Amino acid sequence: MSVAGAALDQIFRQARTHRHWRESPVSDELLTAIHNLAKLGPTSANCCPMRTVFIKSGSAKERLKPHLSAGNVDQTMQAPVTAIFAYDTLFFEHMPRLAPHDPDARSWFEGDEKHGSINALRNGTLQAAYFMLAARSLGLDCGPMSGFDNEGLDADYFPDGRFKSNFLCNLGFGDASRLHERATRFEFHEVCRID
Repeated sequence: MSVAGAALDQIFRQARTHRHWRESPVSDELLTAIHNLAKLGPTSANCCPMRTVFIKSGSAKERLKPHLSAGNVDQTMQAPVTAIFAYDTLFFEHMPRLAPHDPDARSWFEGDEKHGSINALRNGTLQAAYFMLAARSLGLDCGPMSGFDNEGLDADYFPDGRFKSNFLCNLGFGDASRLHERATRFEFHEVCRID
């Protein structure tokens, strides 16, 4: 198999949503390396609104637990790391540094809360996807989740209201023996049109 083929297997073709984890720690250095790759992905106007909180310790997991949907508790408590992906609603404050080529970039979002929030949500989600691709490329498995209480989590972790949680993702070395047979989910992605 070619290097490109092996990379595609690692990042896409062999990627699965994991819910069960091996008892192998994930180092802070690996999380930093993943974050440093993910932040390089393109965003509109180079806005980079994603903010990430890594939950690793037992006490940190207990703090997160009340915000989880019942079906996500066990997998999250077992996962070596849970990432809270959030977005910065005031990302535009950093635009002079992030988009120095366009001195008006900040004004595109400042004062227009709806436009700024939509942009932050979209691009923060895009950056979180980059993060998961970077995690896969560096050998981790991912278990993204949207089953949690956004308002409760935001009040607990981001009480000043500047950051808004987007979704959660468990990270670690998945237990492949606990995966179900590959579902026929791919049959439902039939809409691809080129005009």
